[in-house]
Amino acid sequence: MQTRPKLEIVLCAPRGFCAGVDRAIQIVELALKKYGPPVYVRHAIVHNKFVVEGLEARGAIFVEELDEIPETEAPVVFSAHGVPKSVPAGAKARNMFFLDATCPLVSKVHVEARRHFEDGHEIVLIGHAGHPEVVGTMGQLPEGAITLVENVADAEALEPKDPANLAFVTQTTLSVDDTREIVTALQRRFPGINSPHKEDICYATTNRQEAIKAVAPEVDAMIVVGSPHSSNSQRLVEVALRSGCPTAMLVDRANEIDWSRYGDIASLGISAGASAPESLVEEVITAFSERYEVSVTTHVTAEESIAFNVPRVLRELAAEAGR
Repeated sequence: MQTRPKLEIVLCAPRGFCAGVDRAIQIVELALKKYGPPVYVRHAIVHNKFVVEGLEARGAIFVEELDEIPETEAPVVFSAHGVPKSVPAGAKARNMFFLDATCPLVSKVHVEARRHFEDGHEIVLIGHAGHPEVVGTMGQLPEGAITLVENVADAEALEPKDPANLAFVTQTTLSVDDTREIVTALQRRFPGINSPHKEDICYATTNRQEAIKAVAPEVDAMIVVGSPHSSNSQRLVEVALRSGCPTAMLVDRANEIDWSRYGDIASLGISAGASAPESLVEEVITAFSERYEVSVTTHVTAEESIAFNVPRVLRELAAEAGR
């Protein structure tokens, strides 16, 4: 009988769901429970196909724009990534009952951007073009009020109207190290640039990247469980490779693992993006257990206890559910 090779799996902690994702999913689940299906959701509530399909099976209907929703009294939920101001305005114009699942840490960036605008500052947003969070933040203000900077080259090429009157905000799910380089370039060119009172990159993004940095140099390969559409998940793979791990791969589910890249490894690190449920991490561990004699340990770099309240209309139901 052929013996399976030994494999040490090191789980990164923290990993997986953050407070904002947990709150957003709760909002859809509680709305389904309180009002019954359908519950319409504008854009994927979080960037994870498994989560979205699970909610669809319970009666959630996902759309990209409000005009895809028929005349209805059913609730409409805005995704965790945040939306431009035009979206709630459009919902109000149609007398829709809507629930905003925007992560409170994204809402904080929206508030900062509006304050800078009211103070007369020209605003720079560090982020990725086309990402829903960036679209939502830029949509808080009139067109042209925010300039998007995606990398150091953009920061070096930036030509503001008034270099002495600048402020910056950032997307919450960026690479901490990449963002630091961009901010350094902006501060070198514009020493008076106004920065956020508290860093915009969220605690969960930072913590998951720090956990990867601790584990990646010590293992032969890494897997990050998460969606290719998830910015924070993609950044975790980049961080793993930069931290010295020879192989790092992003997978939505265990059936996406490219086994040719994991043949003779003796150690494997596993993490998960902020929108990936723990059940998918367990699925990956099970897949490796079928091919290797597995031992599992956890490397903890931070403890997380943050939780965000759901909207007031759902709180009584949430309390009954013990959430």
